[in-house]
Amino acid sequence: MKTYLGACHCGDVKYEVQADLSMVVECNCSMCSKKGTLLAFAPLNQFKLLSGESSLSNYQFNKKVIHHTFCKNCGVTPFLSAKDSNGNHVKAINVRCLDGVDLKSLNLTQVDGRSI
Repeated sequence: MKTYLGACHCGDVKYEVQADLSMVVECNCSMCSKKGTLLAFAPLNQFKLLSGESSLSNYQFNKKVIHHTFCKNCGVTPFLSAKDSNGNHVKAINVRCLDGVDLKSLNLTQVDGRSI
């Protein structure tokens, strides 16, 4: 478990998260595949929004259970909000928005989000 700083492109939305990047998800749903999102999951108590709450907007589709949060200014999705299989609130962190992460070193797990 490591602490990371993350942000959208314009820097309005900034956050800190304690996350384990040993399993990063590459989802093929219509949203993640078009945006190239790579996700790591963290319990809500390991996530802290540092700035930009007023810059956030939300988009939901299909079953409307995942909140695809994005910056209204630059359009980047720094994180998503959802519930895990036990009903706990979690943040799905867009690993591409974390500072200091070597994307080539990640072990990606493919998830068939199109079939869910």
